[in-house]
Amino acid sequence: MAFSKSEEEHVTHVSTVLYRLRANSLFAKASKWLFHVSSVENLGYVVSSEGLKMDQENVQQFLNWIPPRNLKALQSFLGFSNIYCCFIKNFSKKISSLTSFLKKDSHFPLIEEALRKFLQLKEVFTTAPILSHINPYLPTIVEADSSNYALGAVLIQVSE
Repeated sequence: MAFSKSEEEHVTHVSTVLYRLRANSLFAKASKWLFHVSSVENLGYVVSSEGLKMDQENVQQFLNWIPPRNLKALQSFLGFSNIYCCFIKNFSKKISSLTSFLKKDSHFPLIEEALRKFLQLKEVFTTAPILSHINPYLPTIVEADSSNYALGAVLIQVSE
């Protein structure tokens, strides 16, 4: 990916990338390249000048997901949702009642509390923020937290 502030700078960046590929005997299929676009979808994310956000097709899959009826379905849902955990504040806490069903002696269907958390998690994914690119000129706060079952940290910048 090459990000540039101007058209001229972009031409220079792309030329540099292509030169380095050729110089190292690396090849890239022209049909896989996108030039002069303001955003790109990659591995379930949309990267743009605004920042990083979830691919709307995946958000729609969350909305259509039915409550897990067995262990395999729950593992599938948790694996899929884990891709976007960086967008959800206190993600580990939000899924803790669901992950408790991964234990060996758990029984399905989901109890009412876990079902409520499942529905809440689906709702949270539809309102996830855009993760902005860091601005080196703004003050930055490091917020860290840990518990018996999770730890995490986030960089925070307040912008207009």
